[in-house]
Amino acid sequence: MRTILYYFTGTGNSLAVAEGLCRRLPDCELVPIASLVPVSGRISPEPDRVGIIAPVYFSGLPALVADFALRLDLARVPYSFAILTMGGSGGTPALHQLERILTQGPGKRGLDAGFTVKMPGNYVLMYGPPNDATIGKILGKADRRIEEIAEMVERGVQKRPRMPLFGSLVQHLIYPKFITGVHDADRKFSVDDRCTSCGLCVRVCPVENIRLEEGRPVWLHHCEQCMACIQLCPPLAIQAGKKTEQRQRYHHPNLRIKRSE
Repeated sequence: MRTILYYFTGTGNSLAVAEGLCRRLPDCELVPIASLVPVSGRISPEPDRVGIIAPVYFSGLPALVADFALRLDLARVPYSFAILTMGGSGGTPALHQLERILTQGPGKRGLDAGFTVKMPGNYVLMYGPPNDATIGKILGKADRRIEEIAEMVERGVQKRPRMPLFGSLVQHLIYPKFITGVHDADRKFSVDDRCTSCGLCVRVCPVENIRLEEGRPVWLHHCEQCMACIQLCPPLAIQAGKKTEQRQRYHHPNLRIKRSE
């Protein structure tokens, strides 16, 4: 059976889940959602299975993923599912959001199953990562969870999580404000004198939101708040206010970073 996994990632958590799942499913293809931004109109895949893998932002979907879902037609896909990664909670409300978008979209077809995987949080604007031992435990549990999900996907399990009250409130009260200002939220980013003009921030940004001007990064205000630039900067030169100066950085240990052209 042929499977397509559409994924969005910033610091590697959702990519690690996608890669782990793809290793366990035969005839599996990985497609970055960001690569489909230039593709206009409806997206109509026709494999046996389609999976959507993405992080959770304030109990909701990243803007890019929500826009992608609006164009995704699953009418000819026998089995569709989603896996959302999260540092805390909020995965179930985001799954319900994805379901609503898909059923209102061109294919009028939602998900057969929805899953969540807890991963180390990366939202450095609010907190730092756990210690190394805790990260190791979280990633170990995530690997086992991916194994479970792969087995359920192979069997075509139907699974729709129930909406928790707290997650619903967070999505209702906080997510709209976040998503309304997400693209301009890069205005809080700055770069200090540790910058070496390596250009890694430009290369890791999944939506090409950064360019170098006179050797320094400049943000272009179509940010997704994925945290790739600030988390992956080798000299820790990118900040978002004074609080981030004191916080450790995080990316998934399996993330392969291209450091030069």
